[in-house]
Amino acid sequence: MTRVLLPALLCAPLVVSAQGARPMSFLDMQQTRQAGGQAVSPDGKWMLYTLSTPDWKEAKRQSDVYLVSMTQGVGDTRQLTFTTDKNETSPTWLPDGKSFVFASNREAPTNAATNQLYWMRPDGGEARRISDAKDGVGAFDFTRDGKWLVFAAGKADEQQLHVIPVSGLDSAKAAPLTKHATAIRWWKVSRDSRTLYYLAADTLDTDEKLRMEKKFDVRIRNQAEPVQHLWAMDLATRQTRRLTKGLDYSVDGVTLSDNGKWIGFRGTQNDRYFRGTLEAGLVSELYLLDIATGAIEQLTKNVEISESTLSFAPDGRTIAFSASNDFTYFRDTRVYVREATAKGQPFRKIGDAWDGGVSADFWSADSRTIYFNDGVRATNQLLALDVATGAVKQLTSVNASLSVQRNDETGVLMLQYADPTTPPSTYTLASIDKLSDRASWVRLTNPNPQMAALALGATEEITWKSKDGRIVGGVLIKPVGYTVGTRYPLIVEIHGGPASADVLGFNGGYGAQVYAGAGYAVLMPNYRGSTNYGEKHRIEIAGDYFTKGYDDIMTGVDHLIAQGIVDGNQLGVLGWSAGGHWSNWILTHTDRFKAVSTGAGTMNWVSMYAQSDVQRNRQYYMGNKLPYDDYEGYWRQSPLKYIRNAKTPTMIHVVDGDPRVPRPQSEELHMALKRLGVPTEFFVYPGNTHGIPDPRNQLVKATAEFMWMDKWVRGKDVKFDWKPLLKTLEDPIAVTKADIRP
Repeated sequence: MTRVLLPALLCAPLVVSAQGARPMSFLDMQQTRQAGGQAVSPDGKWMLYTLSTPDWKEAKRQSDVYLVSMTQGVGDTRQLTFTTDKNETSPTWLPDGKSFVFASNREAPTNAATNQLYWMRPDGGEARRISDAKDGVGAFDFTRDGKWLVFAAGKADEQQLHVIPVSGLDSAKAAPLTKHATAIRWWKVSRDSRTLYYLAADTLDTDEKLRMEKKFDVRIRNQAEPVQHLWAMDLATRQTRRLTKGLDYSVDGVTLSDNGKWIGFRGTQNDRYFRGTLEAGLVSELYLLDIATGAIEQLTKNVEISESTLSFAPDGRTIAFSASNDFTYFRDTRVYVREATAKGQPFRKIGDAWDGGVSADFWSADSRTIYFNDGVRATNQLLALDVATGAVKQLTSVNASLSVQRNDETGVLMLQYADPTTPPSTYTLASIDKLSDRASWVRLTNPNPQMAALALGATEEITWKSKDGRIVGGVLIKPVGYTVGTRYPLIVEIHGGPASADVLGFNGGYGAQVYAGAGYAVLMPNYRGSTNYGEKHRIEIAGDYFTKGYDDIMTGVDHLIAQGIVDGNQLGVLGWSAGGHWSNWILTHTDRFKAVSTGAGTMNWVSMYAQSDVQRNRQYYMGNKLPYDDYEGYWRQSPLKYIRNAKTPTMIHVVDGDPRVPRPQSEELHMALKRLGVPTEFFVYPGNTHGIPDPRNQLVKATAEFMWMDKWVRGKDVKFDWKPLLKTLEDPIAVTKADIRP
């Protein structure tokens, strides 16, 4: 009888490395801890962060606050809070750096998420509760002068702001700060601590609120909403003044210049069929407000173009934003810059030489350089954009996924980093010019040290020639214990997007290392339509969505067969979203694969157009015509048109209320396969999101999918069984280590 490792699973054959380490399991993935909520002390010497730890048996996560030295790194880490079934979040330093405040539901009723604020010193001692808001506390922050703690409180549709004097933080009562007629939706205090800026709706529809309370709760699609506008409050006098008005647009995306002279904001056209949708950016424009005079200048007037929020150089002289090249739909982004005072003057485009997306992530202290993160082939890197010349320089060249940001308050540089053997972790370094010196990086978090003990498959970037001669890239993970000359079964894991890319991160794809630990090779192709390989590579599928990407994937498989790595008679393919789209196309265009597992994939672009919450980019991909004007074009690119070619056993997954690729698309596939006699299983997961929202069902999907591959790719006499999954609730640690016979 085949020997199996239960959770590596949950029924993968046990592959042991030369050092005796066991492979990764799907349960290992669910039991990872997550670091977040990072806050650097004002002197740049310490960082607070939260660590979220899963409780698999109770199906929930719990978080506490930790402290780490910015110079000594992860070895000098201390846990500061010790709750067992409650959560501590959003640690925030007082301006003097001697203590901090965090939010927690530690005293809330059982199962309630209502937060209050607590004050604590980093050198120890018990936290003190400093708020008593009836409906809990929302966002909070300190004024930079160190005088006030400002926080939002109240029901979501009634929130107002309150203050506590820092001088009496441990004893003073909170006092109301705002008494606006409608709820405060966003707020920020100016750097000089003199002014509070906030957004609030112009009107309150009391009938709308009442009818929902009285269970007249019909949902009206694209229901009209009151516009929201920007207000300012003088914190000394508590006097307020309206900064924007009118019914033409609704304000969001507010940014403030460091010098206190300017405000940037986005105005979204007051059109009920766009506001509140994913395409609101197509009818939004950028505006610049002169704080001294109140004058507002409209900066952009673009049709079907989304702009980033406005970014201010540290000296306040230059403004910048990113938008598609030459304001042409779907092209890679460029940065546009102008002097803030040059009213009415055109913006200058910079970064044109870079064949990728250029953005304004953060500025150098002297305002001469803009730094941005972008994908480069199968990696993510940091790049620099010279504001004067527009030249782009790649600053890092790591075989990894790296992202750099600058802390706004302290200027400290923070790196988020992962590579094939390093789970996502946070680092810091003294300056940008030290980026190439890896030894100068200080590691601040290591949330999952247990991963170092697992046997992992060797991971590398590979390239191959596609059918039309294009060089295509992707990520290959070899089986644990790989032996040269041995051919292995292959799983092709297709990423979503399609405007995305698989990179040299940790355990990419859909749990690729679990498959590697079970003796599979895994290919993650960055097919045509993907990012990271230039604009042409990304947009070349427009008008013929599948053909080039399909050729890229299939030639990648052929390349691995030719290399002697893969057994061409043992192939499986899986993917989610766009990965599901391509899986469905593969199903209907070849019988080379022994198994398909498709998640949230389209079958019929004609029906999908109206069912989904995304239309404009799909229209572009289909040839830039509406389906009502080009029915045949949409149908020609639909997998359902070719469904009678389907022969491969296919597992189907979808979330019941998926707004992006709605359930009916999967229903069309399932019905067709049933009627045509193709082996199929259909799993519908509860939820209203594009991905499976809860960990238990994530494990169900991964496990069932794995069993499907083992059955049809390897020809094993196995089938999905609930018992091993239920057993994980008895003792997850023991199950993870278990080596049992079925």
